[in-house]
Amino acid sequence: MRTTDFDYFLPEECIAQRPAKPRDSSRLLVFNRDDDHVEHRIFHQLPDYLNANDVLVLNETRVIPARLKAQKIPGGGRAEVLLLHRLGDMTWEVMVGGGGLKPGKKLQIINGPQAQIREDLGGPRRVIVFSEAITPMLDRLGEMPLPPYIHTPLEENSEYQTTFARHPGSAAAPTAGLHFTPNTIAAIEDKGVRIAKITLHVGLDTFVPVREDDPNKHPIHSEWCHVPLDVVQAIKTAKEAGGKVVAAGTTTVRALETAAHTSSHQNIPEFEGPTSLYILPGFDFRVVDAMLTNFHLPRSTLLMMVSAFASKEQILQLYKMATIEGYRFYSFGDAMLIL
Repeated sequence: MRTTDFDYFLPEECIAQRPAKPRDSSRLLVFNRDDDHVEHRIFHQLPDYLNANDVLVLNETRVIPARLKAQKIPGGGRAEVLLLHRLGDMTWEVMVGGGGLKPGKKLQIINGPQAQIREDLGGPRRVIVFSEAITPMLDRLGEMPLPPYIHTPLEENSEYQTTFARHPGSAAAPTAGLHFTPNTIAAIEDKGVRIAKITLHVGLDTFVPVREDDPNKHPIHSEWCHVPLDVVQAIKTAKEAGGKVVAAGTTTVRALETAAHTSSHQNIPEFEGPTSLYILPGFDFRVVDAMLTNFHLPRSTLLMMVSAFASKEQILQLYKMATIEGYRFYSFGDAMLIL
């Protein structure tokens, strides 16, 4: 297995710059792994593929407006801080933009507190200490950290937030969840499908392509997640009734399979903590029966995960088909349901 096995050509015009309006008017490519059958639908038709004994699992993380503009002290040169992980009330792991940002350097956050760089973690990553807690100020000071391939500004921050987002902590949206509207969720519940919710805080490493020739040598990133007891019970009930566990997004897949692989028992346990689970072709899926996901970047760990759930050959063929059919790719793009 080589990283180049997960490469594909995508015309730039296929990269969605704006979300669909309404959210559930995005397209939905439905693929059945058993017979290779493909259907082209609209996202609001998702309930057609769910049954009363199924459980749909969503990630209710909330994206924080983590991009902060700053000035260097002294001198006033421009800098940028992108919050990644909160290490304490005033201490964060961040990515910085600007020259000369070494340990000891001070920054003035525009219209906010001062900060000092404590540690160089390599590359653009730093540990930074603010003069006061920054979290309560983020809605006023911060901007949403859009992926680098989206060049069109948001009309409002809620566009890059799921309608069910609750727990702040992500540097990127769980994009499969962006398609859901309250009406879609209500239609799913009307069919007797149980809605369950986990939390996984998405890091920016999710966008980093695999640069090693051998994907197994890629240093996989860690993300914090929580699979609560009520989700565990909902999954157990669905499995016992012959229903399927439908994971909305690769983040949900990662959280559920992390919990399952911490135990040797058949039942999934409750889990809370960091996960470094790396899902490549050949992975043993213990929980997830169906996956709802967007179309992912070439050579990305997310594309590799999807290629583990179906096959690499099937996924790349579907991506080629989606390109020809005019599907929109990446964070604001269309969705795929893999059964």
